[in-house]
Amino acid sequence: MADSAVQLRWERQGLRFRGGRAGGPEVTVDGDGQAGPSPMQQLLIAVAACMGSDIVDIMAKSRAPISGLEVLVEGWRAPQPPRRYTAIHVTFAASGVADQDVARLERAVDLSRQTYCSVLHSLRPDVELAFRLERR
Repeated sequence: MADSAVQLRWERQGLRFRGGRAGGPEVTVDGDGQAGPSPMQQLLIAVAACMGSDIVDIMAKSRAPISGLEVLVEGWRAPQPPRRYTAIHVTFAASGVADQDVARLERAVDLSRQTYCSVLHSLRPDVELAFRLERR
């Protein structure tokens, strides 16, 4: 049996689909990127949400809370089909981090990148990855 499953239904308009896990919240995915993020944008959103969740959770467990976190994920795609991402760069902008907790924040980013973010680890190993951390 699968660990996770989702189902999408074509909305009979363009390339719009709606769905999610059974009984859970639904999202719109639009291949044209008009009614919702495209599948490729959703992949970048998944990286941002996965790593962001890891960082917030790790900081809370470290008793080093942060007051805000923004995650910018940029992707570069191959020019020819399958137009996969060849490079993904992630920038984290954290606010409300005490000076004495900066090392914990850096460690949280490293732990997410190296160990915990299952979305990131589901990508092909030849995707170039880059990470940057900013404090605001």
